[in-house]
Amino acid sequence: MKPVEQYFLNQKEPFQSIMLYVRSIILNTLPEVEERYSYKIPFYNCHKKPMLYLNILKGKDYVDVVFVQGIFLEKQFSILKNNNNRKQVRSIQLKTLEDLDHANFVALLHESSDLLNKSKRA
Repeated sequence: MKPVEQYFLNQKEPFQSIMLYVRSIILNTLPEVEERYSYKIPFYNCHKKPMLYLNILKGKDYVDVVFVQGIFLEKQFSILKNNNNRKQVRSIQLKTLEDLDHANFVALLHESSDLLNKSKRA
């Protein structure tokens, strides 16, 4: 079993269900995305650049879906929040599956992929 799959299976509910659902949307929406296990969490690279990662912050009751270059997407997608005063990353906090607007998330994934494709940043 891959380390990223083991990571998901080790999560408690509702985090496990939320993460597996988000993962399936990512992999189905962006076939070119590369899933990897880094820094002990699942990362998703697009165009050989880190696009987003899934995390559960200690002491929090939500799954943090973090977009690495989220600062460039937050005006267009108000669902992205600047939690913990981070410089560049922006995230979506999901407490339940119902918190995720599927259509909006798919649009956000496409926009993020396009941004990375055009970006010269590593």
